[in-house]
Amino acid sequence: MNEKLLQYLWNFKVFTHYNFTDLDGNPIEIVDFGKWNKDSGPDFLMAKIKINNVILAGNIELHVRSSDWIFHQHYKDPNYDNIILHVVFQNDADIDELNKKNIPTLELRNHIDENIFGKYEKLLKESQFIACEDIFNPDKIPVHFHEESLLQKLEEKSAELEKDLEIHKNNYEAVLFHSLAYSFGLKVNAHLFKQIAESVDFTVFNKIRQNKTQVEALLFGISGWLEKPEDEKMKIWKREFDFLKAKFDISDLIVRPKFLRLRPPNFPTLRLSQLADLYHQHQNLFSKIINAKNADELMEIFKDIKASDYWDNHFNFGKISPIDQPKVLTKEFIELIILNSILPLKYTYHKYHNEEITEEILAFYKELSAEKNSIVDGWKNLGIKIKNALQTQSLIYHYKNYCTPKNCLNCSIGFKILKESNHV
Repeated sequence: MNEKLLQYLWNFKVFTHYNFTDLDGNPIEIVDFGKWNKDSGPDFLMAKIKINNVILAGNIELHVRSSDWIFHQHYKDPNYDNIILHVVFQNDADIDELNKKNIPTLELRNHIDENIFGKYEKLLKESQFIACEDIFNPDKIPVHFHEESLLQKLEEKSAELEKDLEIHKNNYEAVLFHSLAYSFGLKVNAHLFKQIAESVDFTVFNKIRQNKTQVEALLFGISGWLEKPEDEKMKIWKREFDFLKAKFDISDLIVRPKFLRLRPPNFPTLRLSQLADLYHQHQNLFSKIINAKNADELMEIFKDIKASDYWDNHFNFGKISPIDQPKVLTKEFIELIILNSILPLKYTYHKYHNEEITEEILAFYKELSAEKNSIVDGWKNLGIKIKNALQTQSLIYHYKNYCTPKNCLNCSIGFKILKESNHV
């Protein structure tokens, strides 16, 4: 048994029976098993349980052994303050902290069929990148496959942006800011960064963008990082944040970005500082982006963006790093921002007024480098020769929307494979 399998069984409710009880024998009814959280924090969010005729709402944490609660040091992390149930495969220790808070523990080892463990090991050995891997042939990829897949992705992204535009009264500059914040957050902090950006009216950011220290102070303050200043620079940021909070009547909302599973160059501290610098350096950012004629012009906008000098020898607040160098945006990161934020917004802005925008946007993608990740590597291993971002964007989209859910009958590649198999 490992924690990943335990989470899987909980998420898909794979149990021999559901007569759950806590360690004292009190019946537990799982009203809602919760939403599986694959980032840092509790394993299942927004769950509901009923115990002793009381319904509790909150989060659920799973461990192979009860003692893992102590081993993982959850007692030090405020993200675990709203736990309503501790679920374990085996109870090997009493957890005083949970007992004092009356948080029940549910042991699952008598609720799981032992045959599952053998089946799980077999699945791991037989896993494939895509379902048709054994019969896949790059020659079966239809003509214009990449263009059609990318346009399908752009239309879906455009629909999301149009919803945001409706909410923000067709303010493209505000939606650009929110979209950029999302991309700067990368996978781990994307939603949190967007929440930070949306927590204050964009007009506030627009009014203070000439003062980079104030923009940083606002972003850092909303992130909850300035509560206990550890050095002089932090004191300056806190003073500015307190001033802005009072002046613009900013709420007490705190959105705490995550550091787990991130390399230091991607720490949210640096990324928010770089986002602040982008808006400080380019007072007419939206206009520059919309009017850019090629990928080189877009790259030029981002090439000199860097975190403030404080971060030259810091990755986190108050902790001096032996690495002393400017924290600039890499070419790979800039291209990621352009792919995920800039080009979808350009497409959305122009698509109702420029009949040629489709070809122009596709040309941008062809000019950008092919992405590097495990999905792209999987396609390369199947013999596909990849040259640019148009191909990688289409293949990533296709993998997530057709291959992963095994939507083979609606896949243009699968259709061609099946059709031509009839003539063999």
